[in-house]
Amino acid sequence: MLNDRPYTAAMKSIIFFLAAAALAAEPVGYYNRVIFSDDFSGNGFGPRWGHYKSGSVVKDGVLIGITPEKSDHSAVDNVRFTAERDLAVSVKFRFVSEKAKSFNVWLDDKDYKGSHAGHICSVSISPISVNISDAKTGNFRNDIYEKRKSAAGLSEADKALLLAKSKRLPVKLTLQAWHTLLIQTKGDSIEVSLDGKVVGSFQSEGVGHDHKTLVSLTTNPVDVHYDDFSIKAPAKR
Repeated sequence: MLNDRPYTAAMKSIIFFLAAAALAAEPVGYYNRVIFSDDFSGNGFGPRWGHYKSGSVVKDGVLIGITPEKSDHSAVDNVRFTAERDLAVSVKFRFVSEKAKSFNVWLDDKDYKGSHAGHICSVSISPISVNISDAKTGNFRNDIYEKRKSAAGLSEADKALLLAKSKRLPVKLTLQAWHTLLIQTKGDSIEVSLDGKVVGSFQSEGVGHDHKTLVSLTTNPVDVHYDDFSIKAPAKR
């Protein structure tokens, strides 16, 4: 009713049109812009992939994470992009054998000089746990990182600080079974889901870093398979 009179057919048409236009303008989900995706159906890695001390290969439709023998660093396979703050990273994975200890999904800023290697935050997955970490203001903050490597090590104050910079969540994952990991950052919070169920979340100031430029898969050390990898961000305003 409008002014106590029923809508005319013309008025109903206008209202329907405006409602439909408003609905069409609404984004479908917050992370609705695809930055990168790869289902590994191609012959080898695509041109956007980068690598660091990696022996990983793409074979039979999956990325096989491989750290070369005697390497001093776990295999890193990464993708760079124009800077974003909030990201949704999804990947299917499976631990093929007991040699597969864990893998990390790193969200970094290669332009940032305040932490080792520009590390901002990470999620580490093992068969028994999920560990979420603020690397920017935690373990990889430059001064903390140097102290960790030094003979003197960390002070008690440093250790107390680091307790607040990560969160460990217990899980139980079966070898050979495929699982889907979803990591979503929004502001200074990270939410982690496995197979469509939220495992937990973590809030820390470093996560809110507004200039993330790289996502990487780090395999510790071998026998982790990956598929259907994607990076998404919110629509540009």
